[in-house]
Amino acid sequence: MAINLQKGQRQAINAPKFTIGLGWDTNSSSTGSAFDLDASIFVMGDNRKLLSDQHFVFYNNLKTPDGAVEHTGDNLTGEGSGDDEQIKIDLSKIDANVSEICVVVTIHEAEARRQNFGQVRNSYVRVVDAATNEVILKYELEEDFSIETAVEFGRIYKRNDEWKFEAVGVGMKGGLQDYLNKYN
Repeated sequence: MAINLQKGQRQAINAPKFTIGLGWDTNSSSTGSAFDLDASIFVMGDNRKLLSDQHFVFYNNLKTPDGAVEHTGDNLTGEGSGDDEQIKIDLSKIDANVSEICVVVTIHEAEARRQNFGQVRNSYVRVVDAATNEVILKYELEEDFSIETAVEFGRIYKRNDEWKFEAVGVGMKGGLQDYLNKYN
């Protein structure tokens, strides 16, 4: 049975292989442009910095060098039900130096399109056990991010050889470059 997390809550992930599913719906835009939300993953060491440039997983770099983190591809519209983008994680392959995996969603060309997360609804992140296809946990973002153009949905981190998920839900007025500056 899935555990529904609130902002700031943590939950152990006992599955060695799992999928991070991200979903959202967009309001009909008065900006005249379609929304393109992008999931990005920052695979980091103890210093909260990327292990290497190849440990930044997004639509132009779909896999870490060890193959432990794999983005299944960019969804340009967010149409349909279910997960809009997915990231597969295999902890049995993960580099021993990895201590944190940060999950961020940004709006592509948000400033030029005059879009923000206040125009996005029903946003969630969930973790699904790859072996059983059961939802381990889910976190629904319920805040109104009316000026934010990027949101850190959650992070997976290792403490005492145990992997946990933390529901973060923190927005930022900025984009992917701002996160790269923070974690590089």
